[in-house]
Amino acid sequence: MNLLKMQQQLEAFFIEDIGDHDVTSDVLFQEGTEGEIVFISKQDGIFCGSEIIRRGFRLLDESTIVNVNVQDGESIHAGQTLATVFGKMAILLKGERVILNLIQRMSGIATKTNEAVRSLSSDHTRICDTRKTTPGLRMFEKYAVRSGGGFNHRNGLYDAVMIKDNHIAFAGSITKAVQMVRGQLGHMVKVEVETESKEQVLEAVEAKADCIMFDNQTPESISELVTLVPNNIVTEASGGIQIENLHDYGKTGVDYISLGCLTHSAPSLDISVRVHTQ
Repeated sequence: MNLLKMQQQLEAFFIEDIGDHDVTSDVLFQEGTEGEIVFISKQDGIFCGSEIIRRGFRLLDESTIVNVNVQDGESIHAGQTLATVFGKMAILLKGERVILNLIQRMSGIATKTNEAVRSLSSDHTRICDTRKTTPGLRMFEKYAVRSGGGFNHRNGLYDAVMIKDNHIAFAGSITKAVQMVRGQLGHMVKVEVETESKEQVLEAVEAKADCIMFDNQTPESISELVTLVPNNIVTEASGGIQIENLHDYGKTGVDYISLGCLTHSAPSLDISVRVHTQ
């Protein structure tokens, strides 16, 4: 995760929540009042967000002492102490909600991703995410997918070409769309083509796509279509795939399975904060 971008977004999140001051904490606690807060997991799962805790509180006050007891991607259990933070009481209370929201969200995604990886149980096929992320949180959510054992698909519209059905319709064909892209972009930009039929798969192969996606296909259909694709072209299955049927898709031999549910449907992991005053 890009730490500079993470810090910039944390600053924006704090501004959104705190505004110009915390009318409650600033009144209740004198400037010298210190205390400690403890982050405790209330569920089993996979933790993610250590740097959020470390850097978040220190953004508000550099003198804050932060101790994180777990690493990103580590299994945690209900009742486990994840981190302790000591500092000015008003600062701790100003920062804890934003930080807690983020690590609960990220840990939930990491947990769901890990569940998918374990359910797939494949030495070949990899689980990856999609662009179905929460606006403003993509960097955090995609990092959480990696922490859970998954892989990232493209980060945005800017880092890879994906030619989808609407692109094909406007261009006139898969061949024309790939040719137009190849004619404008350099060799470092990968080109993926979304396909929905045997004919489209064969056309994408002939057009020399770098990656071919089988969209909204059954495991039986993909098992047939993947045999049409040479080994130098990456294959991906997407659409209508859930953790419950992952293993069936894994048996097709496809290289990647992309799951939107990793980010758009993952429940936050239940983590609480307890306060100790000095």
